[in-house]
Amino acid sequence: MRCTLVAACLAGLALAGCGTSPTTRYHALAVVPGTGGKTASLSLPVTVAAVHIPPALDRRGMVRRTGETAVEVSSRDRWAAPLGAMAREVLAEDLASRLPDNQVVLPSAPIPRQTERIVVSIAQFGADETGHAILHGSWSLLRAGAAKPHLSRPIALETTVSGTGADAEAVAMSQLLGQLATEMARTLASNP
Repeated sequence: MRCTLVAACLAGLALAGCGTSPTTRYHALAVVPGTGGKTASLSLPVTVAAVHIPPALDRRGMVRRTGETAVEVSSRDRWAAPLGAMAREVLAEDLASRLPDNQVVLPSAPIPRQTERIVVSIAQFGADETGHAILHGSWSLLRAGAAKPHLSRPIALETTVSGTGADAEAVAMSQLLGQLATEMARTLASNP
């Protein structure tokens, strides 16, 4: 009887340990179309040539800042694609919605010879535990064939995360890319 009771307890413990693991959820950044009219035409088309993101942020698991020097990398909430590549695609589409047609060459399209290149260097991009999302860094415009930037601008954008969880954080990060596209379109239109 005693052996049967011990065996039953061990079987129960083994079954309790065989529970399912939490479901992995995948998230993507989304295009945020411009709300105002489109800016004036540019003299040459532009392309978002690169979005550089630090390796600490450009990972599969979503990263949330939890302190001045601490971060949390989620094992449950993951990006559907590499963050840098996704940010490049979304930013290009955001910018295309703010500039006249045929002014932005999307990353997957062939690039004409006289296309100017936008390079974005991100230092911080994401949400923190206080409910804020930030996008800090800089962006530069390089003329066709040039090695040095024609102009450079800092990026210092923040927004409040509306809601909780990774979905709300992805929405806030998408909004920040939309804000950046609006700033870029204004700058590009006013700097022939």
